[in-house]
Amino acid sequence: MKKGCTKHRLTGIALAVLLISGCAVGPDYQAPALELPDAWPEHIELDQAERGEWRRWWRQFNDPALTKLVERATQDSLELAVQLARIQEARAQLGFADAELFPSVGYQAEATRERTPGASIPIDIEPVQDLITSTNNQFSLAGSLEYEFDLWGRLARQREAALAMFSESVFARDAAEIGVIADVVTTYFDLKSAQYQREILEETEATYEETYRLQKLRYDLGDINELAFRQAEAEWRGVRTELPQVTQQVDALKGALAILVGLTPRELMSELDYGDTHLAEIAEPRRLPHLLPSELLQRRPDIRAAEATLIAANAQVGVAEAARLPSINLNASLASVAADSSDLFTDNARAWGLGASIVGPLLDFGRTRANVEIAQSRVEQADAQYRLTVLTAFNEARDALTSFELTDQRVDAVDAQLAAVSRARDLAVLMYDQGQTSMLERLDAERSLLSAKLDRAEVQSERLTAYATLFKALGGGWKESDSRAEETSI
Repeated sequence: MKKGCTKHRLTGIALAVLLISGCAVGPDYQAPALELPDAWPEHIELDQAERGEWRRWWRQFNDPALTKLVERATQDSLELAVQLARIQEARAQLGFADAELFPSVGYQAEATRERTPGASIPIDIEPVQDLITSTNNQFSLAGSLEYEFDLWGRLARQREAALAMFSESVFARDAAEIGVIADVVTTYFDLKSAQYQREILEETEATYEETYRLQKLRYDLGDINELAFRQAEAEWRGVRTELPQVTQQVDALKGALAILVGLTPRELMSELDYGDTHLAEIAEPRRLPHLLPSELLQRRPDIRAAEATLIAANAQVGVAEAARLPSINLNASLASVAADSSDLFTDNARAWGLGASIVGPLLDFGRTRANVEIAQSRVEQADAQYRLTVLTAFNEARDALTSFELTDQRVDAVDAQLAAVSRARDLAVLMYDQGQTSMLERLDAERSLLSAKLDRAEVQSERLTAYATLFKALGGGWKESDSRAEETSI
């Protein structure tokens, strides 16, 4: 009767342990409540586009050289290499957390030969000491199993945190990739703009030099005074002083672009193929991605990364709270021990052991409580950082949309200005040739035309950069699938 009661009691205890092991202390994660706008500002209209077309949004500029640079950057960028290493580290941490949920099984094999001296005992009788003196062998082969019952969900919370940090590393890599791509694209546009400006200055310098030579010839013949001659010379030499500065800017942008695409020092010192595409030949995307403001939370990987960090911090609170409670550990061993190796697997050599332990803090002077408070403060930090990331993302999207619209207006204004200045310059040349105006007025018209052309090159670069900034702000280029869900099965 007593045996039956004991058996039922053990069964009840085992069931209770199993039921308790399914519980997890600590707060379950709940996404922060955010007040999001229903739509983007009314003055911004986005055309509907196929999602698949703008994941590789840089292809819409229809520039093979740019596409080649972006592809190389995503493959060889050192910044992305760092992020990839973080993913590998987080994957290993997740594997460790998964393994902690299972028992630990080990083995040990040992062989010893030991001499026991008779003189080591306090009996000063030599025959007895000789009798006790012996040399013995011992062979053992043992297996062990250790298992921690996850009573309070500590291990489950650890895995939850590890999974969240793995997701964070994946999203951080996606965010870094978008940043690298956007930097490559904008730097490329700046380079093409600087090259175009250098081309304009070179053409202008050649024109001014020809004007200077003609004026010098007329001055030598006495047709004009020295003032008109010196004005032409001043304009020519003024343009020449601007050329080295623009050339230096071109070289600096080439170096910056080379670093972004991950060139080696040897490749950096040689000439990289930046393509011969002219700034005016770069196509502008005809359509833009369309998404609601609420979709930005899912499409921006930096937001997803910040949320994953918040999830991990929340799970660590449960880990800290579970550390304040007792843990139950089971261990078992099965061994074979014999003085002769031939007797290792006989019945007389068999040994085994079973054990259980309960371990918990009794008096730690507030250490575990402080760990819980630390974990909770980290949740508050992660929550604030998440909200800040969301706010920053929406601000970037709003600014990018506004900038995109304003560059449209500026392009139109600069085009109108360039047309007017070009007409004024043509009239000034014509009137000068007819003797109706002075060289100074003609040079002023030439200077205005040069400034307008440089402004047109700059605003075209700004226009293309506005496209790139908008795509980046809207999370363009990032895979639509949920990386966390994909990697859960790994």
